[in-house]
Amino acid sequence: MTTWFVTRHPGAVEWAARRGLQIDRHVTHLDPDTVAPGDTVIGILPVHLVARLCMRGAVYLHLSLDLPTTARGRELSADDLEAYGARLQAFIVESAT
Repeated sequence: MTTWFVTRHPGAVEWAARRGLQIDRHVTHLDPDTVAPGDTVIGILPVHLVARLCMRGAVYLHLSLDLPTTARGRELSADDLEAYGARLQAFIVESAT
């Protein structure tokens, strides 16, 4: 089983390292077809991709933030992520169609 971390943001990578998260593969883009059943995927992914991951039997952990509008659209540091309450939350998503 592989733990994937999907991000293009250096601050998120540093945040994960500070937390001691065991990451097997860090990628900036994820092809859901490369994820195996039992894998864990961490990131901030669109809901339709999360549904595909869940359908494949993966666990999805969303990097959730309480981000104020003033912080949107800029690169966040690991300290910023901590200040905005960064946390991992498990989600199970299923497509209705």
